[in-house]
Amino acid sequence: MLDCLIIGGGPAGLTAAIYAARFHLSVQVVDAGDSRAAQIPLTRNHAGFPEGISGVALLERMREQAALYGTTLVLGRVTDLRRGQEGFLATLADREILARTVLLATGVTNRRPLIDEALHAEAMRQGRLRYCPVCDGFEVTDKVVAVVGRGPRAAREAEFLRSYTADVSLIGLTGEDGLDDAARARLDAIGVKRFAGPARDFHLESDGLVVTCTAGRLRFDAVYPSLGSDIHSNLARALGAAVTEDGCIKVDAHQRTSIPGLYAAGDVVLGLDQISHAMGEAGVAATTLRNDLAALTPLLR
Repeated sequence: MLDCLIIGGGPAGLTAAIYAARFHLSVQVVDAGDSRAAQIPLTRNHAGFPEGISGVALLERMREQAALYGTTLVLGRVTDLRRGQEGFLATLADREILARTVLLATGVTNRRPLIDEALHAEAMRQGRLRYCPVCDGFEVTDKVVAVVGRGPRAAREAEFLRSYTADVSLIGLTGEDGLDDAARARLDAIGVKRFAGPARDFHLESDGLVVTCTAGRLRFDAVYPSLGSDIHSNLARALGAAVTEDGCIKVDAHQRTSIPGLYAAGDVVLGLDQISHAMGEAGVAATTLRNDLAALTPLLR
């Protein structure tokens, strides 16, 4: 039986693995291979990398560091997680894993507009399609930018981006923007242009990403879909763990869920969707689970 099973191999899961392994705990990470971090062409706000680092390179460094201290990395997806008398039983396609504690770092997936997969990947690589203005708003300073979405979420994102550039447009995803008169007046007052959707026919050109809407074909230096996320909390919910209305896993100040022995960190927990934040939560979670295990049975060398 493992001391700790970590489900999710993104920045949160790998940070927790490094901590837990250095606590001399037996640790396995099960990684489905679809971390959002792997889609980041270059992050420039991650401390310690002044020239930036790609998500793929960051994850590779973290996997190497976790393995250095004895973490076992398993490629696969946990399809079922159950509580037993002494811990948890995780089921994968080709194996079962027993663990005294489980840390969920399963993250979220951004909802995408209707766009071809290959085009989506290339637009991301070129920085024409972006999902996180907190991460990379600086990179669109004084550029021509659009937000595609509907309702207050999209309006807030457009206003946020207005602090980086004077040329911001809000395009309705399927029709009108879904805003009330007060919200529209607020956007009008700060110079955000509004166009009715549907946003369709995304097309890459040499100088930008073209989006077609009721106003015709519009070219932007960068487009931010603001469509929300799908939160991967199904394993926690199946165990009966408390979640928010949106599906984020509820935790205490030490990353404990409502299920004893089950912890959570990163984007699957309500908070700022940032690598640095996920890593901080993971360090707290790993330290907490180590101390909780030691309270049951002293951990002696």
